[in-house]
Amino acid sequence: MKAFLMYRDRDFGLVEDQILNAADLMQDLELNSLLLAMAAGDEFLRDVGKKALLASLREPEEILYRQQILIDCQQWPESVRELYTIAVEAIERERKVWGWVSDKYPDSTLHRSVEVLEIFVESLKRLRQVADADGRRFRSEGFRRLFEMLTIELSDDYLGIVDDHLERLAFRNGTLISAELGKGNKGINYILRKPTYKAQSWIERVQDWVEQLTSRDAAGFYEIHERDEAGFRALSELRSQGISRVATALAQSTDHILSFFRMLRLELGFYVGCLNLRDRLVRKGEPLCLPEPLPANQPMLTSQALYDVCLSLNMEQRVVGNDVLGDRKALVMITGANRGGKSTFLRSVGLAQLMMQCGMLVPAESFRANVCHGVFTHFKREEDSSMGSGKLDEELKRMSGIVDQISPYSIALFNESFASTNEREGSEIARQIVGALLEMDVKVLYVTHMFDLAKGFYRRKMNDALFLRAERLAEGQRTFRLVAAEPLPTSYGQDLYRLVFGPGPDGTSAAGASPP
Repeated sequence: MKAFLMYRDRDFGLVEDQILNAADLMQDLELNSLLLAMAAGDEFLRDVGKKALLASLREPEEILYRQQILIDCQQWPESVRELYTIAVEAIERERKVWGWVSDKYPDSTLHRSVEVLEIFVESLKRLRQVADADGRRFRSEGFRRLFEMLTIELSDDYLGIVDDHLERLAFRNGTLISAELGKGNKGINYILRKPTYKAQSWIERVQDWVEQLTSRDAAGFYEIHERDEAGFRALSELRSQGISRVATALAQSTDHILSFFRMLRLELGFYVGCLNLRDRLVRKGEPLCLPEPLPANQPMLTSQALYDVCLSLNMEQRVVGNDVLGDRKALVMITGANRGGKSTFLRSVGLAQLMMQCGMLVPAESFRANVCHGVFTHFKREEDSSMGSGKLDEELKRMSGIVDQISPYSIALFNESFASTNEREGSEIARQIVGALLEMDVKVLYVTHMFDLAKGFYRRKMNDALFLRAERLAEGQRTFRLVAAEPLPTSYGQDLYRLVFGPGPDGTSAAGASPP
């Protein structure tokens, strides 16, 4: 049995190769805030969310497949959470069953497997009940296939047969085994036989038992003395050989069903995490949307009210969103006033890209972007406390690591990169790197205060470039919105200076310059 709720034709797994830049994404995009909101206190959901976010889908069709499932989850969250709970409880109850599985101890294997199967059958019946009650309301391909599988494979006739087998495997009427004599009169070909018995009342069973005792000689009975330990040990060995194959088959069956419940928990866990995140943002009044994924070779970044979801999760009030029109834009250069929301916008784009490419809702009123074969970040870091290298050296090493991994149709997010040297050298380094990335069809978003870098690209009048500037009102207030505008040679650092030191006695800034 397969769930197929994450992929149309394969399973989703936690134990897969992690992308090499996972640590940078976690740090630069502050992903931990997002994962904690998805988890809602469940560490397992956090692990599922992390794996899904960092294992981006590359085809729009795969994203749309998950989106349709997510739509069903939003419409019928109680049913989805119930399915998840059933899977979790089945796994937890199996863990508490005492015993072990071993070829040397078939009796222990059989006893444990029967007990586990009884738990699983109960859980499977509960899954079937949900499928019967709610299955017709779901419209996505993934859920319809799952419910159809549950209905067909867990039919009443099948579940009745399983219950009958479990009843027989309790061996309440003893164990019927056949064998043949081999060389040296040793037993071979031990086979567990299906006993022939009929339903009887307890009086009828007692009468049959008495009758068997009185006719044991004719029936070929052999009674072992109660103190004959060797005899009991020999009888136990004969029974073990008779039930060995059945015990092995039953253990394999429990493993198969357990793997189904684990996969169901894993794949439903992603959608439960999405519901947890949605519920938290909706309570706050933040917008969410289903993004529109486009093919990788069509650079696109268009949004309405796109905001940094991690910032919102760490604030009581709503955060400011941005509208962007980046149709066919491979380069987005972001400049403007200090503390104007540039870095926040850059994170919002990276988060939205990852969320879109794993099938999640995106924090915006609308979002449209091409899928990327990789998301890479190059954000400024704190000074190396060990003094092992300078900041520029550290930046170049990280950039070298990105170059080794990046591929065409990826996206690279730069935040104040190469500003640790003078503007002329930093701009030249950045200009060459950005130019090379654009040539290999990598989409680039670059936040910078280096006017030489931004103005240099602006003068080229590139059709595939978009220039955004952090908005600043006449008196220096920040709106935290970005507008399409030409780069300016100032970042209005004097606004921050006045904020700290206040204006001079003549109304000028503390630095002695009039406000712009």
